[in-house]
Amino acid sequence: MQLLERNILEILQQDCRVTAEEIAVMLGEEAGTVSAAIKAMEQRGTIVKYTAVANLDEEADECVEAFIEVKVTPQSGSGFDGIAEEIAGHEEVTGLYLMSGAYDFAVTVRAKSLKMVSRFISEYISTFDCVISTATHFILKKYKVEGARTTKLADRRNPYQP
Repeated sequence: MQLLERNILEILQQDCRVTAEEIAVMLGEEAGTVSAAIKAMEQRGTIVKYTAVANLDEEADECVEAFIEVKVTPQSGSGFDGIAEEIAGHEEVTGLYLMSGAYDFAVTVRAKSLKMVSRFISEYISTFDCVISTATHFILKKYKVEGARTTKLADRRNPYQP
């Protein structure tokens, strides 16, 4: 990857709303050069998605998020990739990572309730013959997501008091 592409990615990762023209000014490049580099990275799959980090802790429409650690026996012929493909195909799954350590996969899941997350684990994840064990961790509060703080750490008010 070229230095120009690395610099563009760094800027876009901080704020994906920055235009190619603005990036060109920041880097002292031509807007066409920056646009072409962005398009090339999109086509290669280096840039996968543009997204916004939202702080939904105060929103009325709540959901439940969890990290699920999954220990598996790799499948003959496809290793971890076949299992990952199956897990990633579910809309509840928002992230999936092959990990080192005691568990093989870290899966992030979002659903409307604790019960729905539990059902996803018991009726889907645990039904794979290759799954040895799982450990589920429910997210209680987010302090920092994708490098952006979502709460003021100094704000230590009790959410249960008016």
